[in-house]
Amino acid sequence: MVKNQSAKDLIEHAYTLGFEYEKVYRGCSQAALGAIYDILKLHNDDIFKAATGFAGGGGLSGVSVCGGYAAAVMAISQLLGRERSNFRDPEGIRFENFKLVREFTLQYTEELGSIICRDIQIHKFGRPYYLGDTEEFAKFEEAGGHKDKCTDVVGKATQLAVKFILETGLVSPPLSDPST
Repeated sequence: MVKNQSAKDLIEHAYTLGFEYEKVYRGCSQAALGAIYDILKLHNDDIFKAATGFAGGGGLSGVSVCGGYAAAVMAISQLLGRERSNFRDPEGIRFENFKLVREFTLQYTEELGSIICRDIQIHKFGRPYYLGDTEEFAKFEEAGGHKDKCTDVVGKATQLAVKFILETGLVSPPLSDPST
């Protein structure tokens, strides 16, 4: 990254990084979260690890939320969410989070048609895949799963998340390390 990159540059780079992480590392939720973290200079190994199970619509089942969507919601919640040490939350922080996540969900649905992995697969591939089955996974790959389909979804998820986080002011565009 270049020192003092603009929000526009970060948002554009977010797509590329999310796409690349899904292509290389796989696991849509961690690919998107890793890219969000790298773009916005965030870090939390526990949340990154917790994202593992959201891959492929929940353990590769396709029946739950898109991993890219889950990553975005986790990043938003990391930045504005109820703390365990303040479980009662008399300030209502959780309600501020809920409002932001509803807004993000509408934007995500508008861009990708759904937040559900299976529905997004139907839109992208014309059919859903049960990724936990080796034969189905091979068909998914043949159809471009990690070439241009789910990589595109993760790229868009990352881009939408970074744009939303910057536009809502949850973080300001980070400055690069002065030594770079």
